[in-house]
Amino acid sequence: MKTYTFQPRGVCSQEMQVDLDDQGVIQGLRVIGGCSGNLQGIGVLVKGMPAREAIRRLKGIGCGAKNTSCPDQLALGLEKALAQD
Repeated sequence: MKTYTFQPRGVCSQEMQVDLDDQGVIQGLRVIGGCSGNLQGIGVLVKGMPAREAIRRLKGIGCGAKNTSCPDQLALGLEKALAQD
């Protein structure tokens, strides 16, 4: 298992840490800052999900007038993590 850490941009959260196993399945998500309850909920929902599926579901989600969101930033971070391997 490998932990990837990235800083989201344009959202309230300041840092995301995601654990991916050797098959690219999300084993854990920790977020610093942002809406605690919502981000804990997202963490529970994506746990056990293949990263590519999470990207497919979360990429492009906006937040209010913003063209990005914490879920969108997670998807972008996951794309970068998968590209590193």
